Amino acid sequence: MAYSRTMPKQFSDQEAFSKSLNHWLKTSKDKTLRGLIEVTAEKSFAIIFLIMMALPALPIPTGGVTHVTELITVLGSIQLIFGRRTIWLPDRWLKVDVGKFMTGKAVTKFIGVIEWFERKSRRRWSAFLVQRPVVSFSGLSITCFTIAAFVAVPFSGLDTLPALGVVVMSLGIILEDTYLWLAGIVIGSVGIGIEIAAGTALYSGITHLF
Repeated sequence: MAYSRTMPKQFSDQEAFSKSLNHWLKTSKDKTLRGLIEVTAEKSFAIIFLIMMALPALPIPTGGVTHVTELITVLGSIQLIFGRRTIWLPDRWLKVDVGKFMTGKAVTKFIGVIEWFERKSRRRWSAFLVQRPVVSFSGLSITCFTIAAFVAVPFSGLDTLPALGVVVMSLGIILEDTYLWLAGIVIGSVGIGIEIAAGTALYSGITHLF
């Protein structure tokens, strides 16, 4: 499957995932997406989704840089829908430096979020997450949540919950916790609901004015 229990030593210990990721971000000579894929093997989908959607999920100003990470996530999640075992990205995107997205306070907050979820999580129904229909559903959900984050009004904060849904789903896959995966689906769905409600209210207000 696109993600399984097998991971390289750098990302092999569930309890130490945040430390392993932090160590890779701070010490790896190759912080490109290509380098990340090489050290994460079969869980490269989930880990790339986690890192690419970390910025839009954090309540900090990001400008337009998140559109790049969201496009990468959508491309990967579509492949997941159709059952690819390893993620494919254009050569240009494989050269993207992950370190440029995850620096300073962003890394500290991101790792802190992962550590919090690690403390609350444990392996639950892990075999369920690698079933073929579930893998495809994960890809479809992540695609929808990422598109919702992409089209959100800039600096409105409406992209936060859909993006956080992707992050939590990805953590559920990485930590093999189906409850956490389900929580990500709920968070992302609520985010889409809020975004639709805000858009409807804005449209209603504009039509009343004119």
